[in-house]
Amino acid sequence: METTRHFVATVYVVSDGAVALHEHSKLDMWLPAGGHIDRDELPHEAALRETREELGLDVDLIAPQQDIESETVRSIPQPQHFLLEDINVDAEGEVGHQHIDFIFYGHADSRDITPGPGEQPADDWEWFDADALRAQVNRFPADVVEIGERAIETASRR
Repeated sequence: METTRHFVATVYVVSDGAVALHEHSKLDMWLPAGGHIDRDELPHEAALRETREELGLDVDLIAPQQDIESETVRSIPQPQHFLLEDINVDAEGEVGHQHIDFIFYGHADSRDITPGPGEQPADDWEWFDADALRAQVNRFPADVVEIGERAIETASRR
């Protein structure tokens, strides 16, 4: 089986010590905002767009950025994590589809979720502080709990 790979961007949005997650309707798991990077987008641009579409929030990315520049290059915001995720695995364990995921942390001044048209409704989203995340360790993917905790901790140091 040939494995297809797509580039995606994800944002763990933190507001007032909690991270926003929803049960993804297609993947049937709890996840933060995110989605595929469009052909003409940079990863951090896709992260901001997906957050606006899914949550209706404008966030400040917590992303390191180097100061390397020349006539032909410029630095862009760096993800906090860069992960390879198996999305479609068949009964024999063959991976059919993977996401190459640029994981960002973002800070929002508000918890007022107002998704755009065609997105999952606001009632599908919940805010989880670090204790609430740890309490979901058997319900949420382990990486979601760990990265959510790291995002909360990083945002608290801003």
